[in-house]
Amino acid sequence: MGTGAFWKATAERAARTFAQSVLALITGDGLGVLDVDWGQAASIGGLAAIAAVLTGIVTSGGPVGPGLTETVATADTPRRPTSI
Repeated sequence: MGTGAFWKATAERAARTFAQSVLALITGDGLGVLDVDWGQAASIGGLAAIAAVLTGIVTSGGPVGPGLTETVATADTPRRPTSI
């Protein structure tokens, strides 16, 4: 959990979660871009991102990744394709 690779992967997860929650709020309410309460959208996205970071910390299987089934590529363990 203390590695840079772990925190990079966790930050990526938090950013994706933020974007997904804001997008869900916008499309779920059927709002246009000008109709959105951006303060509320940022608040909801921020809370979801914090939850993603806390989930990554709690479920970390050690220094290898932010989740139980994930691994983070390092110089010693490069990524391998999982599908063709």
